[in-house]
Formats: sequence, structure tokens, C-alpha cells
Amino acid sequence: MADPAVLRLRAVHRAVADIRRGTPVLLRAAPDLVLLGAETAGARGLAELRQVAESAPVLLLAPVRAATVMHRPVVPAHPALALRLPEALFEPAFLRSLADPTAEQMLPDEPVLLPEAPESAPAALMLVKLARLLPAVLAAPLRADAMARAAEMHLLTVAAADVLAYPQAMAAKLTRVAEAQVPMEGAADARIVAFRAPDAGVEHLAILIGQPERAETPLMRLHSECFTGDLLGSLRCDCGAQLRGAIRRMAEEGAGVLLYLAQEGRGIGLVNKLRAYALQDRGLDTVDANRALGWGADERNFMVAATMLEALGVHRVRLLTNNPDKVFALVACGVDVVRRESIAIAPNGVNDAYLATKAERFGHLLG
Repeated sequence: MADPAVLRLRAVHRAVADIRRGTPVLLRAAPDLVLLGAETAGARGLAELRQVAESAPVLLLAPVRAATVMHRPVVPAHPALALRLPEALFEPAFLRSLADPTAEQMLPDEPVLLPEAPESAPAALMLVKLARLLPAVLAAPLRADAMARAAEMHLLTVAAADVLAYPQAMAAKLTRVAEAQVPMEGAADARIVAFRAPDAGVEHLAILIGQPERAETPLMRLHSECFTGDLLGSLRCDCGAQLRGAIRRMAEEGAGVLLYLAQEGRGIGLVNKLRAYALQDRGLDTVDANRALGWGADERNFMVAATMLEALGVHRVRLLTNNPDKVFALVACGVDVVRRESIAIAPNGVNDAYLATKAERFGHLLG
């Protein structure tokens, strides 16, 4: 018999895939909702939603994004706010523009800000976040007699509680799936161990230099993947320099572990990071750009790292980071962080403001 926890993970993973391709998903909650991601909503998805919805859908947004759409401040009394849109605005291209601040459009009619969003709105927004879509979702109460019709349409059902629990459950279920020696420039004694959760395509990597599992307190770094910085050498950030600098220091010490986590853009994904860059080019810093998109300033899940370290047999570490929050996060996850060690990267003339924001708004210790 299949593990119930794995079955719950599988249900969320399949729902994420459907919401990503513009297919409605049923969210079991109080009340039950039918959901459709605003970014991927098409004519077919909108028609399917209407077939099982009790009433016209509302648009659920994070408060900061809702304020931008409304062109006025709103009181963030809830993790999500609900907007009632005029019927004429339920058109795919316009819905995408409401979700995406890099494609702003003026509203011909002002949406109505409802007094409160559905209680399960955080789970609805979490589902589109897991799909790495913009956090904007159409939601409508499910018609009481619509379950049979939903089954005929092959619409998936997922529990709101399982969606909210998914990030931590997936982290806890990570397992080693592959390992190989990968000699690197400046670190010949290196190997890579790959981790994957059941029924999930996301893979996290551990780069081991020497034998860190045998060291008393090996040097360790959490490094979120950065396609632009690590691979392309982007000057907008310091990620590539930190990656190579960390590996070099571990090689000099003879042992270390670098966890290369699939959490691009502090957990918002590459596409959304590029959108955040576009907003930064308009004057926002990295924190406000993420929030304008509807994301938090940092959406990463460091329980992933704790699970990987446990599997690797590494329990006490010296954390190579300028970010005190990483220390607190690892300690909260049960990792014994003996001390923090800084990694100094000089500004390059392009990323000066980015590094200043790290210091001023994230509390990074860059000195």
C-alpha cells in the first residue's frame, strides 16, 4: 500500500502541473473552491471554471499587488485580498496583465475590493507559487452539485491543508538518488550527490569537497541556484563569485559541503526573477520588486538543507554566509551551527546597489 504522505505529495504535485498549464483545480476547503491561475488562464480554462463555479470568480492577490492594481493603498488585513472584476475583464490577456506588474494596464472599470477573501486564499496562492506562476489566482465557490461534472472533466482535487504543508513535507521526504565524482577546477577531490523528493521533478545538489562527513566542523554553504550569476556570469549579483569563492575555500581547507538548492531568485523561480529585474530597472530594489510581483522578499525553504545534511551525516558546521537569517533558519531546523564565517565579495560597479540592499534591508554583514 502506498504511503499516505507520498499520496498527498503526489496530489499536490499533479495539481501544480494542472494549474501551470491553465487547467482549473478543485481546492477542498471551507468552502470548496475552483481555482485557475491568472497568468495561464485561457478561454478553455475560463469556460471549464464557469461550468463548475457557483458564482463569478474573484481575483486573489497579495496585498501589495492588490494595492497596485487598485491604484490606492489597501489595508493588508489578510495574506490575500479578493477583487471582484467586471465581467468584461475576464479575458486571458487582460488577466495576465493584472497579475504581472511588468505589463501594467489601466483598468477601464475599478474592481471592487471585497471585505474579506476566502479563508483558504493562502492555500490558493500557495498553489500558484508552487507552480512558479505569478501569485494571482481566480477563485470561485464550487457548485454543490458540480462534483460529478468536475469528475467528467477530469479536474483534479487537492486539500488546502496538503497544499500548505507541501513545502515542508517535500523537504522531509528528500532522498539521495545519484552520486558521482566530479573533479572541479581548483577542487579535484569533489563529488556531487543529487537529492529528489517523491513524485517531484525538483532536484537539489550537494557538492562535497574531500570528506566533510568525517570532519568535526566542516565549512558549509547554502547556495541557491542562480542561472544568470552562476552560469552566465551576470554582474547584477554576487552569486557566481560567492559560489566559486566558497568552493575554493573548502578546497584550501581540504573539506567542505556546498548545498546547491533549486531555489532560484530566493525561491521565486527564474522567470519571476527576470520580471523582478525588469522592475528593478524601473527603480525598485530587490525587496520591493519581489513584493510588487506578489512574492515575499525571501521565499526559500531551508528545511531542504537540514534534510540533506542529515542524509550526508553532517551535523555540526561552520556556515559560510553573510546572511544571519540563514544561521537562524538552520538552527531552527535542528542543525548545529558552530559559527558563521563571512565571505567577502567586492562590488563590481554594476551590483553596488544590490549589495547595499542586502545590507540595509536583509541585514547581511558585508564588512
